[in-house]
Amino acid sequence: MTNEVNRQWILRRRPDGPVRDEDFELRHNPIPVPGPGEALVRVRWLSIDPTQRGWLNDAENYIDAVPLGEVMRGGGVGQVVSSDAAALPVGSWVAGMVGWQDYVVAAEGGLFGVNAVPEGVPPKLMLSVFGAPGLTAYFGMVDVGRAESGQTVLVSAAAGATGSLAGQIAKALGCKVIGIAGGPAKCSWLTGTAGFDAAIDYRGDDIDARLRDLAPEGVDVFFDGVGGDILEHGLAHLASRARIVLAGAVSSGYRGVDPPRGPRNYMQIALRRARMEGFIFLDYLDRFPEAFAALLGWYRQGELTVAETVGAGLESAPGALRSLFEGGNLGKQLVEV
Repeated sequence: MTNEVNRQWILRRRPDGPVRDEDFELRHNPIPVPGPGEALVRVRWLSIDPTQRGWLNDAENYIDAVPLGEVMRGGGVGQVVSSDAAALPVGSWVAGMVGWQDYVVAAEGGLFGVNAVPEGVPPKLMLSVFGAPGLTAYFGMVDVGRAESGQTVLVSAAAGATGSLAGQIAKALGCKVIGIAGGPAKCSWLTGTAGFDAAIDYRGDDIDARLRDLAPEGVDVFFDGVGGDILEHGLAHLASRARIVLAGAVSSGYRGVDPPRGPRNYMQIALRRARMEGFIFLDYLDRFPEAFAALLGWYRQGELTVAETVGAGLESAPGALRSLFEGGNLGKQLVEV
């Protein structure tokens, strides 16, 4: 091992609003030693996800808040460098909840353990296509949204890790897909690379006018990861019996501040006989093999493309998390440790 210490980002205080570097402290501790049935993993890539901001709040969530004074929670992939676990041989790649650090002692299996990266799957893709973003996109579009061939699908935060996959899954299912993203570069990527039929720039376009033109019969499935004003725009253009999939709330829902009132036009749900449903991908643990098989098939057929924005070095992790809420990432936000 070349590193003499294990660098760890420790949660120092709970952010009030945007994440700041000062909310964390970078500590240097000894490299841990694995015990019986455990392995020492050298973390190579960290997954940076909007939900991590929610884990910093001392509030009800689908998972407990990160305790003060503890290593910041986060998924990642790494390589086993020493092992007393037969299922985790030295040199193997694993994915799981590794935390913001250089090294982690891990045992196999369980929701918050580590699992071997399947043969033939690039390790980084365990953090996007085959991780929480891909699973959220799959179950949100297939199960909650029930997208069908010939229907019109609207995706917000469409250039993010989850939204981009959700839109591509809808395309694979035969839908017309419209994405909402921020800036010409992201919109060009959606239509030119990810295969969306159209993209709306929420910074420069008249969203309602564009939706009237692109979806004159209304939107059958609205996969929303933003909330706020964007959610209201989507509700204003629903087709009869539409499904609204609540996958996230990047605009405000994770930041530890009071969310805006609304949606003001929620009665559109009643008028259009629509259904709005929220979910967490962990609701579908027993169906993960189904989702993995479908995602792998689409990926191998070239129907799923992943963009990556990479932070350099463990020290960039707090800034990478903050960047998600400033529109700084295209696709999956990673940190190369």
